[in-house]
Amino acid sequence: MKNEVTIRIGGESGEGTISGGDILALAAARWGYHVYTFRTFPAEILGGPCMFQVRISDQPVKSMGDYADVLICLNKEAFDRNVSDLRHGGVLIYDPSDFTPETGDFITYAIPFNEIARKEVQLFQTKNMVMLGAITGLFGPPIEAITQVVQSKLSKSRKANATLMEKNMLALEVARNYVVEKLSKHDPYVLGPVEKADRVVLNGNQAVVAGALAAQCRFFAGYPITPASDIMEGLAKELPNVGGTFLQAEDEMAALAAVLGASFGGKRAMTATSGPGFSLMTELIGLSSMAELPAVIVDAQRAGPSTGMPTKMEQSDLSFALYAGHGDTPRMIVAPANVADCYELIQLAFNMAERYQMPVLFLTDQSLTARVESVDRHIFKQGEVQARLQPEPVASDEKEAVGAGATAAHDYARFAYTASGISPMTSPGAGATPYVATGLEHNEYGHPDYEPEDHIAMMEKRFRKLYTAAEELPQPQRYGDAEATIGLIGWGSTEGTIQEAIDRAREKGYKVAALHLKILSPLPDRKIQEFIHSVQKVIVPECNYSGQLANLLGAKYGLQAIRVNKYGGIPFTAGEILRAIEEVS
Repeated sequence: MKNEVTIRIGGESGEGTISGGDILALAAARWGYHVYTFRTFPAEILGGPCMFQVRISDQPVKSMGDYADVLICLNKEAFDRNVSDLRHGGVLIYDPSDFTPETGDFITYAIPFNEIARKEVQLFQTKNMVMLGAITGLFGPPIEAITQVVQSKLSKSRKANATLMEKNMLALEVARNYVVEKLSKHDPYVLGPVEKADRVVLNGNQAVVAGALAAQCRFFAGYPITPASDIMEGLAKELPNVGGTFLQAEDEMAALAAVLGASFGGKRAMTATSGPGFSLMTELIGLSSMAELPAVIVDAQRAGPSTGMPTKMEQSDLSFALYAGHGDTPRMIVAPANVADCYELIQLAFNMAERYQMPVLFLTDQSLTARVESVDRHIFKQGEVQARLQPEPVASDEKEAVGAGATAAHDYARFAYTASGISPMTSPGAGATPYVATGLEHNEYGHPDYEPEDHIAMMEKRFRKLYTAAEELPQPQRYGDAEATIGLIGWGSTEGTIQEAIDRAREKGYKVAALHLKILSPLPDRKIQEFIHSVQKVIVPECNYSGQLANLLGAKYGLQAIRVNKYGGIPFTAGEILRAIEEVS
């Protein structure tokens, strides 16, 4: 019997496919298991096919898995769309009133979901509870773990009542009894008891919200857009509780403009969007860079250009994040790899914005925004909150000469040339020295200045902050063999999948290692060059068509990488990356 199982649920919007999967994942995590989820669902209100997959294990989980061990089909279309991803010898669960599958290389259990919900529970909307009851009876976790989660969720719902609670509990119990009494289990998948651990279960967007609050973000402005809207909704709820301000703007341009205004006023401020909204923010990213105003901008990447596929994932905004904007526009880019990173690195992003006084772009993607993981609770601590560089106080005799202000306005070099490129910054308020934050080119004092030599000096000053940051920021760590012949360089949400592929490759005797980039501007030049020179071949796996990271590494370091690109809107599996390693060996 295996103490790990990957369960995929396929169905239609409205059948409780996604909500049922969420309940299963949360119940397994509360019971003590590690979980890792992936989901797809239609972008249109009219609905359509959807899928939820959860990998449950007593060991840490790094990816969603290559195949489903168990496929639960709530209708015939779900079978047709997903059976190719069922493991050979896996388990197929279906409703015989809807269809009967042809004989295949899988174990089958026929469970009348519809009949149990309609006739025995007498509420068809409990079909997903019937499914969950059947899962507990066949594989675990125990039904008590499921009932606790259902009771918790229903108790928070405005639509819930005693009758609905009773019907859901009945559906779980009846389905569990059905499989225990009427089915003969003949598969190897059982989730036995495990030692409970102190873990938190949340998705990437929820972790961003928690991390932003820990970073003392006190202003958020945004406009709803999939898959970033959960960040906006979470901060709309939480910011008033900590004395912060939330603004739903009329569009993404207004949202970032408001963020820059709040930042000018001394607040840690952020916005969150996806590709189309990110495009609209381009001019204001330039203003943030030119006026040296801190700002954190989350881009939850979706698949495709234009509106694209809002509920599918890609890593296809990297080139835009690096280069979007007229003129030379320094910016920083952070890309979390997992849910824990979403919490920890958003705090780093705020510190980067505040210290280096520029926009910090935070690139997640659709798979990471909705991915649920069980994360050790100890990571949820508030990190260091780095303050902006403040001007030196003025001596008392000089203060008397200029009045109440700390410095004379005409003497305050807000954009002073410094070795680091970082200049002292004030915020409006009593005793503060005012300055002009302008999008025009300016001199040290913020006055418009179009002289060539001054523009050259100011451009160099703004970019010098990136060189300073490159020496100060955390460096990526090598994963795998110290003396490898094959290297992989990745970024963003592919890290766990790459690491699992490396683990499996090393078990087969391959010498392989990886370097995963979480800060993409400024790039860690020394670490990247050391890694490239330490291996014979470099594979760059990324979820986009054009190989955007590979292009960047080729342009900057002359790397002729082996490109492995996936761009169907679905993440890599470890098996796909393992095959790439084997092919180049």
